[in-house]
Amino acid sequence: MIDLHAHGLRAPSTAPRAIGGPATIARILDLSLAEDPDRVVLVGRSGRHSAGDLDDLVRRAAGVLRAMGVGPGDRVCASLPNDDAIVVAFLAAMRLGAIWVGLNRPLAVPEKAYMLRDAQVGVLLADGEVAAQVRSVQAELPDLRRVVVVDPTDADDEWASLLADAAAPDLDVEIDPLAPAAIAYTSGTTGFPKGAVHTQHNLLLPGKMSALRSLVALPPAPRPVPPVMGVPLPLTILNLMILGPLAAYQGGASVVAMDRVDAVGMAEWIEREQVTTFAAVPAMVHDLLTHPDVGDEMLASIEAIGVGGADMPDAFRRLYEERFGRRVGTGYGLTEAPTSVTGEDVTRPPVPGTCGQALPQIRLHILDDDGRELGPGELGEVCVGPATEGDFADVYRTMLGYWNRPDETARALRGGVLHTGDLGELDGDGNLFIKDRRNDLIIRGGANVYPAEVERVLHDDPRVAACAVIGRPDDRLGERIVAFVELAPGASGDADGLLEHCRINLARYKVPESITFVERFDRTPMGKIRKTVLRDGSAHRA
Repeated sequence: MIDLHAHGLRAPSTAPRAIGGPATIARILDLSLAEDPDRVVLVGRSGRHSAGDLDDLVRRAAGVLRAMGVGPGDRVCASLPNDDAIVVAFLAAMRLGAIWVGLNRPLAVPEKAYMLRDAQVGVLLADGEVAAQVRSVQAELPDLRRVVVVDPTDADDEWASLLADAAAPDLDVEIDPLAPAAIAYTSGTTGFPKGAVHTQHNLLLPGKMSALRSLVALPPAPRPVPPVMGVPLPLTILNLMILGPLAAYQGGASVVAMDRVDAVGMAEWIEREQVTTFAAVPAMVHDLLTHPDVGDEMLASIEAIGVGGADMPDAFRRLYEERFGRRVGTGYGLTEAPTSVTGEDVTRPPVPGTCGQALPQIRLHILDDDGRELGPGELGEVCVGPATEGDFADVYRTMLGYWNRPDETARALRGGVLHTGDLGELDGDGNLFIKDRRNDLIIRGGANVYPAEVERVLHDDPRVAACAVIGRPDDRLGERIVAFVELAPGASGDADGLLEHCRINLARYKVPESITFVERFDRTPMGKIRKTVLRDGSAHRA
C-alpha cells in the first residue's frame, strides 16, 4: 500500500458520507450487467463489447497486469489513442487498486520522460510510436520495467496476445476507495508539470452526482434506447475518463471512444453509433455545426453537447442556441477538483460574466490572503471544499495533494480546502465570477498551457536572455500562444530556430505561433516582466 506521507500527500481527515452507487470502480459495470449483459456498452475502432464481454475482458486484463507485478499502489500508465484498449486497461488497473497515469500522446519526448520518471511508472501501455520514443530514453527511467505495445492494426499486437492467452481470474483485491487511484498531470506554474492525486471516490463522484441528479443533459428515464456517450477528447486526460466511461456506466449509458476530432470524422462516428451526447471544446463544436460536409441528418441523434475547456465567443453561443434551442452553459473546473465545481443553470435567465453556482456537493469559499472568508462582491482567492448542508453535504473530498511535492500539497490544501490560485468573487445568489486566471493560464482550443512551461523551454536556448509568453484572443481557439524574446548579447534573432527548439521539447499545441523580439522588457520594481505591456502592444520591439 502507498505511504501517503512519503509521497507528499494528505489523507482526508474523515471519510466522506456515502450516497449510493458503486463505492469502487471495480463495481462500475454492475448496473449494465444487471440491466442487460448482452447490450453493447463500449465501442472503439478496434472492437465492440457487450457488458458481459467487457467485464470478462477487464478481468483478463487485470490478470495480465498482475502477472507483470502490478498491485495496489503501483503506477500503470497508458499513452494510447481513443479506442477500446485504453478503457479496458483503466478499468483493469482500478480493479487491482493500482494508480493510473494518463500520458498524452502529443507531448514531446522530454515531457513524456519527465512524467514517467516523476510518477515512478512501472508499466507503460503505448502505441508503437510512443513505445519507441520511451524506449529511446528508458535508461533515464529506472522504475519503468515493462513497455507493452498496443497496436490493433498489427498482427503482432503484444497487448492483444497477452489478453488472448490470459485467464479471467477471480480477483480478491480489497480496494480502498480513499487510497490514491490516479495521478493527473497539470502544467506546472514553475515550468514543470505536477501530478494531482485523486481517489476512486473522487473519480466516481462526478458521475454519481450526474446519475443521482440528472446533471448530464439527457432526457429522463425510461428511454426507448439507452443513451450513448461519445468521447472525442483524449481519454489519456483523467477528466475525460471521469466524465466519459465512469459517468456513462453509472448512468446506464454506452461509450463510444471516438478516434477522430475533425468535423467530418466526429459526424461519421455520431451517425454510425447514434451518439446522443458528448463533451468537447468550442472549436470542435463550432466546426461540427458549420462544416459544409456535415449534414443535419448526420447529427440527428444528438440531444446535447457539453462544452468546456475554453472561453466561448458570443458567435459560438448564438450558433449553439440556434442548433439545440437552449443556451450553452458556462462552468468552472480544474484538474485538481477533479472536473467541474460550478455550473450554470441554462433554464434560468443568464447572469453576464458568471461561471454558474457551486455544484450541490461543493461549497465555494472566497478567501483573503490571511485565509479569512470574504462576503458577496469581495474579491479573493477561489477555494473549494465540501458542501456543509443539503442532500449532498459531506460527500466531496479534495484531492490528496501533488505527487512527491509536500510543499505544494501543503500550500494547495491549507485550511482543509483546495486553493485554486484563481481570483474571483461571489454575488448574493452564489454565482461565481472569475476575475483573473491563475498565473496567466492560456487556454488554447480547450488545452491548458502555462506560460512558465513554454518560457522554461525558451530559456534553455543560450540565445535567449529573457522571454515572456502570453495568450492572444482568438474567435475559434479561444487564445493563441505568442512569445516575446529579449536576446542575449551578441545573439541574432532567429525566430524559426527558437520555434524549432520549442517543437522538439514541447507538445505541438504548446508551441508559440510567433516570436517577437524586443529590445528590452518593461519590468516591475521587483524585476518581473510586465505582461500587460505585451498584451497592449506597447513593448519596445527590436
